[in-house]
Parts: sequence; C-alpha cells; structure tokens
Amino acid sequence: MNQTKAEPIIRWEKLPDEFQLPDDPVENLYHPLLAAILREILELAGFINNSMLIASNFGLCANVDGKTVVKAPDWFYVPSVFPVLPGVIRRSYTPHTEGEVPAVVMEFLSEKEQGEYSLNPRYPYGKWYFYEQILQVPIYVIFDPASGSVEMRSLNSGSYTLQQPDANGRYWIESMGLFLGVWYGKKSEITNYWLRWWDSSGNLLPWGEEKVQQSLQQGLQQGLQQGKLELIMRQLTRQVGTIEPTLESLINNLSVADLDQLSEALFDFSDGSDLSSWLEGLKG
Repeated sequence: MNQTKAEPIIRWEKLPDEFQLPDDPVENLYHPLLAAILREILELAGFINNSMLIASNFGLCANVDGKTVVKAPDWFYVPSVFPVLPGVIRRSYTPHTEGEVPAVVMEFLSEKEQGEYSLNPRYPYGKWYFYEQILQVPIYVIFDPASGSVEMRSLNSGSYTLQQPDANGRYWIESMGLFLGVWYGKKSEITNYWLRWWDSSGNLLPWGEEKVQQSLQQGLQQGLQQGKLELIMRQLTRQVGTIEPTLESLINNLSVADLDQLSEALFDFSDGSDLSSWLEGLKG
C-alpha cells in the first residue's frame, strides 16, 4: 500500500538570536566577486532602493516540521522587505515574517558538490527542494562558471520549469525588468565568464570601471565639442562681426555634425544675414 508523504508544516519564524549560523569558508575568490558585481551593476544603474534586499551567502530561513532550516544562496533578490530598527543589522531573513518571498535566487555551481540540484525532501533538505517547495521562489538560476552555462527555472504549478533564453542567449526576469546573461572577459584581473544585466532595450549595464571609462569618454567628447564651438564662434566674429544672441543660441545647440558643416560654410558668409540664412536652411 502506497503512503503519501505528509506535507511539511512550515512556520515563518525569525531565526532565534542564539542560533549559530554556519561560518564556512568561501570556496574561491571568484564566487563572492561575481555576486558583488551583480549588485554593483544594479546600484550604478539606480535600480536598488531602501525597500529591497539583495544579498549573497546570507541565510534564508524557515521552520519546517519543528526544525530551523537555513540556506545561504550565492545571490538573491527580494523586491520588498519590512524595515529594521535604526542600528539593527540583519543577520538572516525569514520570508513572510520580514517581507516578501525572494523573487530570484541564484546558485553558482560548486566544484566540490552538486547540492544546487538536490531535491532531498528531508532535513536538512536539498537547495532545489527548499527554494521550490518550502520558500516557493519564482525564479531559480544555476550558473556554471567553468562553462559559462546558465539554467533559469520558473515556478509553475508548484514545480520548476526550465526556461529558454532569447536569441541573444539572455533570460528576461519580469520582476526586475532586466535581462540576465553571460559575458566573457576580464574583471579584477580574472578572465572568465560573468553574469551580467541588460536593460529592456538590450543595452549592457556597466560595472564600476566601465562606468568611469564611459564618463571620461563622454567628458572628453564634450570638451572637444566645446573647444570646436569656441573656435567657430571666434572665426564667425571675425567673418561677420558681432553675432546676435538669438543666432548664438542656435549655434550653441547645434550637433557635432552641424558644427562641422558650419566650420566649412562660414568662410562664404559676408554678414550676419548669411549666417541666419544658413541656420534657417538647417531647419528645412
């Protein structure tokens, strides 16, 4: 006679203060760096607000059949959590009691074990089972740094279903409004596969070093454009005399391409009316 296993009794109790969290050493330098970069990119993009919880190797807790269960994903995202009192630092997170269920949980494959795929339904429970059946996390991502492969599963009718990437090999995460994908290159002297974020238009969101480089390049371009504008204004003044404020305002708002055209055309101007006619021609 087949006996149906009883559903676990789940209580969403905060972790007792005396509970000793495991203090396992990290497996390598890459995993913490990968998790930190995922957060860094979101911070630079202005995605993170005070109501969110984004963490790595941080305890997600539940009391299952009278036993405290803690899993510490490599990375997770909770859209909304209840605030803590000033001066209080979270040491763990219990869904429902302290806020919403995590919307996304990520695990980076370990060289030592394959616990990320464990469906063990008994204490201390497999990671997969805990995220799927206990916490019921909508999105579970498993990333293999060695091969750069990503598996994203979504919760459908109580079970995880493997999702397919788009034509660019990326996965759309609706709750975040972002794509998740893999990028290969160098970061912090490590050349490897990295998980990265793309916005809804398919633009890669930069991390810190890239953001600085973009800002420097943008500043350089703006400086070059300003220098070109000042040179043209001096040449125009020599060519046609004092320039009316309305015309000067139009020139200040010209694009780089239009400034290039003006730098060639200005030598044919004899007075301000020629400049005015040329600017009017741009509108047409």
